[in-house]
Amino acid sequence: MQSRVLYLSGGAGAPAARRVRLLLRQVLGGDAAAARSGRLEVRALHGKGDTVTIGDVSFKLKTPKNPEFVPQNYMTDSLAQAVVHHLRWIMQKDLLGQDVFLIGPPGPLRRSIAMQYLELTKREVEYIALSRDTTETDLKQRREIRDGSAFYLDQCAVRAATEGRILVLEGLEKAERNVLPVLNNLLENREMQLEDGRFLMSAERYDKLLQSHTKSELDAWKIVRVSEDFRVIALGLPVPKYSGNPLDPPLRSRFQARDVYHLPFKDHLQLLYSIGSNISTERISQLLSFATTLCSQESSTLGLPDFPLDSLSAAVQILDSFPMMSVQHVIDRLYPYNVFLGKEGRTAVKDALKRFELHDSKSHLLPQKITKVESAHRNKPFKADVTVQIGEKEVTFQVPAGTALLKNYPRSDTFIKTSSHNQLLAEMMQSHMVKDMCLIGGKGCGKTVIAKEFADILGYSIEPIMLYQDMTARDLLQQRYTLPNGDTAWRPSPLVTAALEGKLVILDGIHRINPGTLAVLQRLIHDRELTLYDGTRLLREDRYQNLKEELQISEEKLQERSIFPIHPSFRIVVLAEPPVIGSSTQQWLGPEFLTLFLFHNVRSLSKSEEIEVIKKMIPNVPSVAVEQLLSLTHKLRETNDTTAQSLASSLSTRQLLRICRRLSQHPDESLYYAVNKACLSRFLPNLARSALHKNLQDCGIETSPDETKKLEEKHYTCEINNGILKIGSVSIPIYDSAEKMKVPDVLFYENAQHMMVMEDMLKDFLLGEHLLLVGNQGVGKNKVVDRFLHLLNRPREYLQLHRDTTVQSLTLQPSVKDGLIIYEDSPLVRAVKFGRILVIDEADKAPTNVTCILKTLVESGEMVLSDGRRIVANNAHVEGRENVIVIHPDFRMIVLANRPGFPFLGNDFFGTLGDIFSCHAVDNPKPESELAMLRQYGPDVPEQILQKLVAAFGELRSLADQGIINYPYSTREVVNIVKHLQKFPTEGLASVVRNVFDFDSYNNEMREILINTLHKYGIPIGAKPTNVQLAKELPLPDHKFMGYWKVTEPGNAQQKLLCPTETQKIDVKGPVYLNIQGFPLERHEARSLSFTEQLAFWTLPLEEVNFVCDVAVTKEEEAENVLYVTACNPVSLFFMNVSSNSGYFVDLYDLFPRTVGSVWQPFVTVAPLGNPLKGQVVLHEEESNVVLLLDTNNGALRHLLLLPADQESPKRSSWWSSKEERSNYKMCREFSHKNWLVFYKEAGNRLIVLDVLEGQTHTISLPINLKSVFLVAEDRWLLVENETNQKFLLTKQANMEAEDSGVCQLYAMSEEPADMGFGLTTASELCVPHAVSSDQLSSENLSAAVGQKIISPNRVFSDEHNYATIVIGFPDLLSPSEVYSWKRNSSLSCKRASPSDPFYYGAQRKKGAAKQTNCVTLLASNQIVRILAPGDVPLKDIYPKDVTPPQAAGYLEVTDLNAKKIKYIAIPRSQSLSPYTAWLSKISDADALLAPLGKVGLVSVDMGGGVRLWETGLESLQRSLQDWRNMIGQEDGHPVQITIQRDSGLDVSSPKHGKVDPDNMPHVGGNTWAGGTGGRDTAGLGGKGGPYRLDAGHRVYQISQAEKDAVPEEVKRAAREMGEKAFKQRLKEIQMSEYDASTYERFSGAVRRQVQSLRIILDNLQAKGKERHWLRHQAVGELDDAKIIDGLTGEKAIYKRRGELEPQPGSPQQKPKRLRLVVDVSGSMYRFNGVDGRLERSMEAVCMVMEAFENYEHKFKYDIVGHSGDGFDIALVGSDKVPKNNKQRLEILKTMHAHAQFCMSGDHTLEGTEHAIREITKEEADEYFVIVLSDANLERYGIRPSRFAQVLTTNAQVNAFAIFIGSLGDQADRLQRMLPAGRSFIAMDTKEIPQILQQIFTSTMLSSA
Repeated sequence: MQSRVLYLSGGAGAPAARRVRLLLRQVLGGDAAAARSGRLEVRALHGKGDTVTIGDVSFKLKTPKNPEFVPQNYMTDSLAQAVVHHLRWIMQKDLLGQDVFLIGPPGPLRRSIAMQYLELTKREVEYIALSRDTTETDLKQRREIRDGSAFYLDQCAVRAATEGRILVLEGLEKAERNVLPVLNNLLENREMQLEDGRFLMSAERYDKLLQSHTKSELDAWKIVRVSEDFRVIALGLPVPKYSGNPLDPPLRSRFQARDVYHLPFKDHLQLLYSIGSNISTERISQLLSFATTLCSQESSTLGLPDFPLDSLSAAVQILDSFPMMSVQHVIDRLYPYNVFLGKEGRTAVKDALKRFELHDSKSHLLPQKITKVESAHRNKPFKADVTVQIGEKEVTFQVPAGTALLKNYPRSDTFIKTSSHNQLLAEMMQSHMVKDMCLIGGKGCGKTVIAKEFADILGYSIEPIMLYQDMTARDLLQQRYTLPNGDTAWRPSPLVTAALEGKLVILDGIHRINPGTLAVLQRLIHDRELTLYDGTRLLREDRYQNLKEELQISEEKLQERSIFPIHPSFRIVVLAEPPVIGSSTQQWLGPEFLTLFLFHNVRSLSKSEEIEVIKKMIPNVPSVAVEQLLSLTHKLRETNDTTAQSLASSLSTRQLLRICRRLSQHPDESLYYAVNKACLSRFLPNLARSALHKNLQDCGIETSPDETKKLEEKHYTCEINNGILKIGSVSIPIYDSAEKMKVPDVLFYENAQHMMVMEDMLKDFLLGEHLLLVGNQGVGKNKVVDRFLHLLNRPREYLQLHRDTTVQSLTLQPSVKDGLIIYEDSPLVRAVKFGRILVIDEADKAPTNVTCILKTLVESGEMVLSDGRRIVANNAHVEGRENVIVIHPDFRMIVLANRPGFPFLGNDFFGTLGDIFSCHAVDNPKPESELAMLRQYGPDVPEQILQKLVAAFGELRSLADQGIINYPYSTREVVNIVKHLQKFPTEGLASVVRNVFDFDSYNNEMREILINTLHKYGIPIGAKPTNVQLAKELPLPDHKFMGYWKVTEPGNAQQKLLCPTETQKIDVKGPVYLNIQGFPLERHEARSLSFTEQLAFWTLPLEEVNFVCDVAVTKEEEAENVLYVTACNPVSLFFMNVSSNSGYFVDLYDLFPRTVGSVWQPFVTVAPLGNPLKGQVVLHEEESNVVLLLDTNNGALRHLLLLPADQESPKRSSWWSSKEERSNYKMCREFSHKNWLVFYKEAGNRLIVLDVLEGQTHTISLPINLKSVFLVAEDRWLLVENETNQKFLLTKQANMEAEDSGVCQLYAMSEEPADMGFGLTTASELCVPHAVSSDQLSSENLSAAVGQKIISPNRVFSDEHNYATIVIGFPDLLSPSEVYSWKRNSSLSCKRASPSDPFYYGAQRKKGAAKQTNCVTLLASNQIVRILAPGDVPLKDIYPKDVTPPQAAGYLEVTDLNAKKIKYIAIPRSQSLSPYTAWLSKISDADALLAPLGKVGLVSVDMGGGVRLWETGLESLQRSLQDWRNMIGQEDGHPVQITIQRDSGLDVSSPKHGKVDPDNMPHVGGNTWAGGTGGRDTAGLGGKGGPYRLDAGHRVYQISQAEKDAVPEEVKRAAREMGEKAFKQRLKEIQMSEYDASTYERFSGAVRRQVQSLRIILDNLQAKGKERHWLRHQAVGELDDAKIIDGLTGEKAIYKRRGELEPQPGSPQQKPKRLRLVVDVSGSMYRFNGVDGRLERSMEAVCMVMEAFENYEHKFKYDIVGHSGDGFDIALVGSDKVPKNNKQRLEILKTMHAHAQFCMSGDHTLEGTEHAIREITKEEADEYFVIVLSDANLERYGIRPSRFAQVLTTNAQVNAFAIFIGSLGDQADRLQRMLPAGRSFIAMDTKEIPQILQQIFTSTMLSSA
């Protein structure tokens, strides 16, 4: 009997350094006694009853029944001493018959010890790796179907028990809680009841029973003996330290535990020495010391995951081949600390490296590139010799190679080598020599491409496997299916087949998969062994060979026993995205994962490399663009600002290539557009968008308004010519499709916007991209896609995703038919097969872990289906494999998704998969496009209604973008409104829009905004048809015949005077180009709730001291009227199209300097010119007689010098001369549209005619001194003499130049009163007209006015004594003209009584007429309109006694000569008025100016810049009233009847009037009587077939709608009282006085809307966080498709149901977000509060934060601190003492106010911010926010903006924002430019603060919530 002794030596055990002793006190800690006795040895005594002895413990061997189950090749020649101790202990427990639990840190050590023990004792093993998907069927018995009947198969636990094997359970902490108790009884009493009725019984009891019963009896009772050799070895991690489920106490009590820690230091060192013979021992011990340090208790308190000590041998192997290589670099591969550790963790690791002198020095090299690859010498198949250059040397080493032929290397191919990728590939080769790899890198940085290239180099064929979150262990290893005869069987997964065939498996997206699922792969990766569900075992090649030799049997035999070898070249490459550092979700890169792989960090390329890649891939791309694009990308990548980094992720290398591919095809496209498209900037939160914009500007990528305009004006058409479709400028041949029924056909109205989107889509479609369309709901995504496919004639498959979409439902739907399972292809598979276009709708509704399987399909064109078929990209990969679907070349995907974020709260599809698609943001069409589209939907709907809808919805959308309202109203809603109006034209717009807005009718804030917006655009929602509030009409006194105007006969020579004229060229100076600035107009339609004369109003942005001095409107057709308004302090011109919503502004301050004191008050009038000088205006300053010509199209300004210099007016008289004497120049502009004007000087005797087109002036010298000039016709002018008021008529030839004489004739005119018995009127009573029409009344109007039919030339004028005067025959007939007047009761000028309004300015004028008379004649409607001061208006007649008249700027007096009525319309007061009252009063009597607008309209502008449009003509008012009523709709008031039309069978005889009932009784029906209701053929109401409606006057007694709607008064009163009582009660409870309550309401009310919307968002977040998930393996619920076969076999837990997801074991607690508001309560806040209310606004902001976060304290912990001169952390609200009610909140606001009032001056903004940022991170939280409210006067305290910027970004964990309130001058603007993008806001109007806060919360908190 021979004896073999194995010495298991532990090395010399030389004393290691002291530090190691400290680190590892536990070297051989437990086994002191054994250690003293020297070494343990293992003796194996072979013979009949072989014995194994370890130390003093012996175990007798038995011969195994199934030797193939005994582990092979686990023993090594020299076992470490510590391991021997563990083996001895296991042997002791084995002899005692106890089950053991080996507990310890992650790594393969525990498993290998267990296997070594089993190999040593020749025991058979049943191994199972537990995962979260393990169920009791996997442990006990599983059903299978054979020949149509189901039977039970024993699983590992039962097999081990009955066959006497050892059950090794690995990963107990992974299994779900309720699974393992199944084993409790088996462990304790060795008993178990099985599903098939058998009962396992312990050996002793069974043997006892055998003594009294026969074996057949026991078999009949189904009792089975549990072998006495059965043991359980459990392997697990200690759970509090590592993540997982803690052990169940009953289960724990049944095991004996042993701590298997890492190998002791000296053992491990010995081991490493033996591997790395080429490396100095010192470096190895440094390496090990470093690793051990990172496993110590101290490092885990720092939060560092354990160092994977077991991988050290792999590292040493690499270093052995490359002794010159940097050790730190190798450590990086084992422990990629830069990827998964935060800042402090990284520093800790770096310090440790320094301490052990492992950090890189110069001499340490990195591999640079692979120089050659060749297959190894013949004797070693599947090996390759790889040569890698490192430094100057080349090192050759052997690595496993693929099964295909090696390509000769290096070779040129589509893969573009850059130095960093060369280096990466060389490093991967080194790792490949020893272990599997994991590549970590961001989205789109080329991981897949590199892995493929790596496989190509080594001749591997690839097996890509896309991992997704719900993936189960079964999906990874084996799936069930049915054989054709209905039997159930297992199909190996791609991973398993790859292992057998020696492929390179690429596991893509390991960060998504659940760590518990991954456990099943640990043994495959560590030991290359795998046990599958059906009992198949895969062994490592050498173990397989060993087994074959030992058993002496053939491969076939082994394979019959389901044992297969794993191919030696099989390798796994895992791709993952880097973990998010510091996020609350669990890190996937944990200690367990670290032991599995070597890690390579794939960095994104450097700028130069990226340029190289792009230029080689896309040779003809414009290089300037690439340069700019990359500088932008790298700028974003390098910042540490989170928003910028999120933008950078959407500009991955893949996305850049896509942009460049497109630019190379369409070089004229702007880069700005391309970047915005790639980042989907349209749907970014505001902060991110502004950051992107700022970065774009910094990189010089900009778009000019011209470009956007060009894009918009480009004419988009789509046409199809002989089989070629052209959209815009892109064309494509039309697809020839056999499947017509699959091609979508959709009602589509073309419009420019959608054509642009389609052109864009087509560009990308031609580049072969898959498209992703993102947009709000209802913007036409589906329509556009369907139309697009229709035009291309492409058949489509349609998939709608939803919450419950699973990977199965995306690919195959299993179903059972006749007991067989069959799979039906989903639209996805069909589209791939047949080359259709797959439209995936609502992609954001499905969980992203499901949609991510689209990635492999799009990227590598590979995908494995659940029935075992696989989709591959090209035929080359088919190679005679069956079950392969080749992707059809025409297959494309178009994915539609809603935009990310609130209010859709879908999953962020764009964020996860955006960069594999080409993204298009689809927006609501622009107004023109939308209008064009609506016109086609509603051809009969009036245009103005469509315009109103488009405008109102446009505004609502912009409100939604700003976050003021939550719901983004879309085109779909407008289209529905228009469709309704088209079908039911009588229904009013106001009631139809409610179909959309009734959703919001219960949310008051929202309703208010909506109603205001709709009213602003004149949609009268909520108006009643009776709300007509036109002005009261007063009767006009009768007209009187006043006498004649006579032109004195020319016979009298003195009367006919010839006036000489001279012509001169004008001197033109200039042009100077002025800046024309645009400004938005807030245009409000006035007829919303009630109908008045006023049409619309808006306000010009005047400064406070400025006021209006002249108004003019172009005389064009109605639509295009341009309104010009001049203001004179400083001089400026505003102009705008009356119907548009933007205006323009030109500042003329430099040309007319503002002077100090009252010496010179400029007064500028404006005259718009007509064609061909459209858009040009002449400006005339009356005192200095400056004439300027301004071209408003381009801002060119020319100075026209009318008189030669010598004739210029004498210099301005010295300042002491009284200013009354100075006279002014006037401009007559009646014919400015004909491009000529007349200038004269008051009391002067010359007329200057300026002909702008000719550039000449004609000066007419007169024999009289002028007072005023009226151009009553082009060739006849009415002049009034200065002193006498005598009138003259000047006639001139129309074409002046032709006349050589150049003479004008002047006629004197005399006014002869009618002979009425009054004396002669004296000349002193002659009055000057205020306005004379320059054209005549039509003959109808004239006849109506005078009351007799008459046709004659005529003029209308008005003066202070008469409402109106008509002169008939004047000016064309020289015969005497009759004068008719409507006289006032008292003249205007007499009534200078002080008006009722004390602020009214007109009263304060001393003397002299105002410069503007404000009188207008409207010939078309026969009206004269003037503005009167309130003092001139008979207010008593207009308003009833008890009504106080409103405060008005003045009244429009409308004298209507047709209706003989006068009405007075009040013009509302302007918002602000200039303080220069005296100057104002010189301009006009009333505070408003008037100008005619078109034929019948008026425009008034009040002094504060309020513009109002009026409509006074009776006919047009009636028309408008009708339209307005139509818009409201008539359905109110009429009772509605339900009628059922039954065909009465009586045919309609011919219609007739019917008999008239002499008594006129009511008749209903009957075909007889006239005037009935509801009959046939007779005239009446509501019948059929009658000739006309006839109402015989039967009164329908009917309550008006208003009465019905009214709630009785006492009910209202009771409700009110109840409310008040409750309010008082509440105040009493919180002890708050009513005065305090109203004070608080002032702050609270101001922010109510924002509080509301913030709370809505918070609610939604909360709801989203509580979304339930699918729980699998349930006994009730819905059938789980994945378990359909298990259902066939009759298992129970085959259902899934939705429930609250248990948090991942070990995942960190959800912590609240922390917010700190830092408010400025310094003295300056109090001081400047009067200027801009900054303190109050800060108080409002504080109030808003307190109210919005009330009751959300568990989600958001906030506190508020103040800073001022007194200090930088004045606590206002502590996070633990949050105010609970209004009283407490008011106290805080009062504290703020008081502090600001009484504190010291000084500024602590910086310290406050710094302190807040420092303090806030001391608490644990999910995210940190610091928001600083401050005023911008930092400079005053010498604080530099750059310093502030630095403070805001000190801590990357803290999102810090600054809001500057109020600034003096442009301080805040300057400051904002210096601060990082998106981090600072300016609230000039402090109302914006709540808005900004809301923006910050929504855009940042949502992104991470």
